[in-house]
Parts: sequence; C-alpha cells; structure tokens
Amino acid sequence: AGNACEHMTAVVVAMRNKMDLAVGVAVGSSLQIALLALPLNIVVGWATGHPMGLDLDPFSALALTAAVIHTTIITSDAISHWLQGVVLCAVYAIVAVTYWYR
Repeated sequence: AGNACEHMTAVVVAMRNKMDLAVGVAVGSSLQIALLALPLNIVVGWATGHPMGLDLDPFSALALTAAVIHTTIITSDAISHWLQGVVLCAVYAIVAVTYWYR
C-alpha cells in the first residue's frame, strides 16, 4: 500500500505542476524497490532454499534498457506535456503485450 500512496502523491503533485517533487517521489519509490526490495527477496530466497537470481534473458534486458533510456529522454527537459504521458503509457502497454505473447 505504501508504494501505491507514493505513486498517487506523484500524480497529484504532477497535476499541480510541481514536476520536481513528482519526479523526486517517483524516482525515490523506484530506488526503494531497486535497492531494498529486490536484494531482500534474493537473500530471503537463498535463506529459504528457493534461489532467485538476476539472470535476465536478452529480451528482458533489452526491454529494461529501452525503458530506462526512454524515461530519461522524456524527463530530461523538465517540461511536462500530456502527450509525453500518453507516450509513456503506450510504451508500457507495448512492453506488457509483448511479454504476454512472448
């Protein structure tokens, strides 16, 4: 529930045109997952006998890299436009559908 609240906060402050706060909340939430939750899951998996690794197949690595590059390009100018949000949602949908039918 905490992550959902953070995302809702990012959306609300973005609607109020406070993009620096919105990006800060969104990036902070992503960093929490990347730096705490994922390594914690790996350690707990090892401790319980269910090994979990970060061995990504080439498609997953490419999708992750493309998502990071695309998000960096969109957010680098610190100007928001509704069409950029639509493009980000479209890319998310494309990646989701590709994973579904892969």
